[in-house]
Amino acid sequence: MRESTYYPLLCLVQVASPDEAVAIDALAPDLDLSSLYELMNSPETLKVFHAARQDLEIFYHLMGKVPAPLFDSQVAAMVCGFGDQVGYESLIAKLTKASVDKSSRFTDWSRRPLSDRQITYAISDVTHLRDAYHKLNATLQENGRESWLDAEMKILTSPDTYKGDPELAYKRIKARNPKPRVAALLREVAAWREREAQHRNVPRNRILRDDAILEICNHAPKTPADLAKTRGLGDRMANGAQGQELLKAVQRGLDIPEADLPAQVKRKDLPSGIGPVSDLLKVFLKMTCEETDVAQKLIANASDIDQIAAYGEKADVPTMKGWRYELFGKAAVKLRAGDIGLAIKNKKVVLLDNSNETLSGPD
Repeated sequence: MRESTYYPLLCLVQVASPDEAVAIDALAPDLDLSSLYELMNSPETLKVFHAARQDLEIFYHLMGKVPAPLFDSQVAAMVCGFGDQVGYESLIAKLTKASVDKSSRFTDWSRRPLSDRQITYAISDVTHLRDAYHKLNATLQENGRESWLDAEMKILTSPDTYKGDPELAYKRIKARNPKPRVAALLREVAAWREREAQHRNVPRNRILRDDAILEICNHAPKTPADLAKTRGLGDRMANGAQGQELLKAVQRGLDIPEADLPAQVKRKDLPSGIGPVSDLLKVFLKMTCEETDVAQKLIANASDIDQIAAYGEKADVPTMKGWRYELFGKAAVKLRAGDIGLAIKNKKVVLLDNSNETLSGPD
């Protein structure tokens, strides 16, 4: 749980092996979790998670390492054709025909004692996951896509994913291509908030909301009175110790020399008239995903498609690399160039070469 903290609080760990399933009360006084950490770090034991990112963040901060080796059933499901970010209940129902009990899903897992019903619910999560893993792994081996999963797991297994570097915190804030000076202020103020949240172990918005940060960076207050004008900030914070530190962060942003300011990203306008090309490529993407049982989100998003429509082989997007290129990117470039085409045959979209010979789809 992390509703009231910066770092997630580990409350309960559910573990299932081929032989047993248990719940570990991580909040039990004086409980030594070193054997659990040893298991998480064991290179001989594969660890299976569903939607692993938040769980892995917990273990990274507790152990200083990302558990390995890993298997994320949500990512594997996307590779195996179960759609974009398939939910756990839906995946379990499709793979094991089991019905997941949802009655305790909104439990406050930090409160003690836990009831027998809550513990049974928690343990059932990993017993179902254990069975789902075997089905997904068998499918990956049958279709030869193990390497696809490995490529997707690289981000999850990278420690950089979980470090929470204050100097990069500004990237979390949605600012519409700010000018260089505003970007510099944003970087300094967001870094101050991140360090403060980490130090006090409270959520970022408990320190300062994103909209307040953007307002501060656009107005660059220099005095507590100026700072107090920020909506939702108030005189108490503006005139207190936090206000002083916040003003120092603003000043650091103002003191950065012009030559060292972050460069403003000049977004290159897409060529006019590519809308129909993008639409055609999206149809081809949907067709490809349905034929190959791969989630569309894994291959390309709308922005990727626009880039391919505009620049073809030169598009700098993940779709034009590795297995994505072989599965979709290479043919997408040919479609854009007119070397192949799409048609409707037997009420389905099919791929044609330039001689109108069907390359894929129904006979």
